[in-house]
Amino acid sequence: MTTTEALPRGLFAPDPGPAPWHRMLLAQTRIELKLTLRHGEQLLLNLVIPVLLTVALVTQPFLDLETTSGLSKVDFLVPGILALAVMSAAFTGLAIATGFERRYGVLKRLGATPLPRWGLIGGKTLAVAALEVIQIAVISGVGVALGWRPHGNPLSVVLLVACGTAAFAGLGLLMAGTLRAEATLAAANLVWFVLLFAGGIVFPLTSLPDGVAGVLEYLPSAALADGLRAVLGEGGAPPLQAVLTLLAWAVVSLGAAAKWFRWE
Repeated sequence: MTTTEALPRGLFAPDPGPAPWHRMLLAQTRIELKLTLRHGEQLLLNLVIPVLLTVALVTQPFLDLETTSGLSKVDFLVPGILALAVMSAAFTGLAIATGFERRYGVLKRLGATPLPRWGLIGGKTLAVAALEVIQIAVISGVGVALGWRPHGNPLSVVLLVACGTAAFAGLGLLMAGTLRAEATLAAANLVWFVLLFAGGIVFPLTSLPDGVAGVLEYLPSAALADGLRAVLGEGGAPPLQAVLTLLAWAVVSLGAAAKWFRWE
């Protein structure tokens, strides 16, 4: 054999080279989810606050929703809190974590490994999806304990959550990839609070003036919350306007993130 001939793969041990793509993707997903679950602030944002809001808003007479939403209080609030949980995981948590990884050079160092960039994004996306499964299970369990009885097709819920996740993740990655980490932290938390109170999550948009409500209903939070209420509270199909609104946000935000995201 001449020096120019390729040696057969596996001749030497260990056999260096990148792992198969599915193993890299699963490994990245596992580490992303593990880091999230170990982070106290992330747990507070993604699980503790939504659960406390569910219990407090359902059991205490803070809101009078019977005459403004057409649904009972628990049927109105639990789907809204589920939308809040998706927003917390796919937007706020993802934006803050990615922003600081970018600041500390983690993304730059990962770029020097065999892990492709799509593998990093895919790992983060799958980790967010796994976190959302945990959130939905916990919040739904709390809701059922408080008297909530969900209706509708589970596949409709999956469709809405998937569209909402794509929309919020695109916004989170766009923010994390273009702003400084400190600015991302402040902006992501500010947007979270604004959408909590003005994004159709805990207050029905029908209680607002028609002109204001007509604009706010096109926010991704309002589209996701209203869609989940239509399915889980009324047992209907996903509203076409809600699905199209979420898809529009997803296409625009993910496209913008792909174009302007800076890795270092």
